[in-house]
Amino acid sequence: MTWTERDEAVWEEIMAWEQSLAEYVGNDFQYTYSKWLNAALEAIPEEALSAFFAQLDGVLFHMHSLLQGSQFQNEARERILTSARVFREDVEAIADLKKLTLDQIRYLSSQQASRHRLYSLIQGGITGTGGAVPLSTDFAAMVVLNLRAVQVTAMSYGYDPQLPFEMVASLKVFHAATLPNRLKAEGWQELLLELEGSDQFYFYNETEQLTDPTWMEGPVKQLGKLLAITLFKNKKMSNLPLISLAIGAGTNYRLTKNITDFAEKYYQYRWLQEKKEAAHT
Repeated sequence: MTWTERDEAVWEEIMAWEQSLAEYVGNDFQYTYSKWLNAALEAIPEEALSAFFAQLDGVLFHMHSLLQGSQFQNEARERILTSARVFREDVEAIADLKKLTLDQIRYLSSQQASRHRLYSLIQGGITGTGGAVPLSTDFAAMVVLNLRAVQVTAMSYGYDPQLPFEMVASLKVFHAATLPNRLKAEGWQELLLELEGSDQFYFYNETEQLTDPTWMEGPVKQLGKLLAITLFKNKKMSNLPLISLAIGAGTNYRLTKNITDFAEKYYQYRWLQEKKEAAHT
């Protein structure tokens, strides 16, 4: 495999993006919000809090497993492979996608990311109507949709999320992508350290912990979104709650865009790192 000028250009883009994460400085409101949330969580008994996060981790793992066996995911897998065969006829499995050029893979990945951003926009708009069912299921729907977006990004770059290591990796990418902006650099570095410390990518036996108090800022913001929708759902224009629709659709779209962009950088990094190592052997 030859390391090309295009590969180098994208690698430099990732390095610049990584630097921007490290240089991010939060504002006073973000730090005040963080302190308030931490104080609220510290008031909860430690055993109860640990049990809560253990249950939340279990929910995420089960959601991931259910997605892997779903018809939607199987269709996405076949759709990616079919699209890839436009570029190379010998693509038969997810791992074969690594044979494509970086721009070909980015094209496949961008198609899937755009699809999920549209899903998120629509789902957020439905939540924005203020109905009891959409409001009560919004958080679960967004977790499923964005976990799926990370998995599909992984597949586009030739990493099969059905493998144990890749399953955990995709969950950790989702976790890091949903951290507060000021903590994403730390989450990114943890992902890279795990790659350096892993000798193989087919087994993962360590006890994993995903969620923690710092991660809770995102879900609490989602609750704030639901509160805002509830407050504005009766303020209608042309018989439509346009303000609450905009809040729901805009918030969900931005969340999915942030997650898909982060996942894209992670799998690009891995793809390029592997190609660089192969080119120097």
